[in-house]
Amino acid sequence: MICRMVQELAAGEGANDDMAKLVVGLGNPGKEYAKTRHNVGFWCVEHLCGVLGVAGDKKKFQGLVGEGRYGGHSVYLLFPQTYMNLSGQSVAPAMQFWRLTPADLIVVYDDLDLPPGSLRLREKGGAGGHNGVKSIIASVGTNEFARVRIGIGRPPIDVTVTDYVLSPFGKSERPLLQDAVERAGEAVLQAVTDPFVQVMNRFNVRA
Repeated sequence: MICRMVQELAAGEGANDDMAKLVVGLGNPGKEYAKTRHNVGFWCVEHLCGVLGVAGDKKKFQGLVGEGRYGGHSVYLLFPQTYMNLSGQSVAPAMQFWRLTPADLIVVYDDLDLPPGSLRLREKGGAGGHNGVKSIIASVGTNEFARVRIGIGRPPIDVTVTDYVLSPFGKSERPLLQDAVERAGEAVLQAVTDPFVQVMNRFNVRA
């Protein structure tokens, strides 16, 4: 579906570019973290790089950046390389450089409070204990930016949260997460062209 959406909107190239978006995937850099639960935000933005035909490897703003187009609008894709707890140090300079407001920001990240593979979109709110989001709120100066949260579930009672989020998904969870990453990407692209409330109404009712 997402590829069809890209093809259908290709005719929109050249339209008024007043809806540029910065899409930030949260995660930790390095091969040792690449497959961990905490990195599903990176997975989603990597997926979007593939859909939009963007390399996502330019070193800027203490991160890796890709620049694409969708529906006639600029889409900036950012992977902060600061480690999770300092994500805002990458996001804020990127927003300043492209002269974007919090309304132009979409952050994709993992959520312990949602079942594995589920999706939840929000227009604003607190960090919910997520240190990457907490850093962005502190650096940007507001909590009023869009979020796409991908559920990773809670750890077993004998596993710490830190160990859990920094461990890979189980075999049975992987198909759920791959589907969630693709749906999250679809939601992000729709949010480039449509009001976020409308996107929320569509994706928050899906299991």
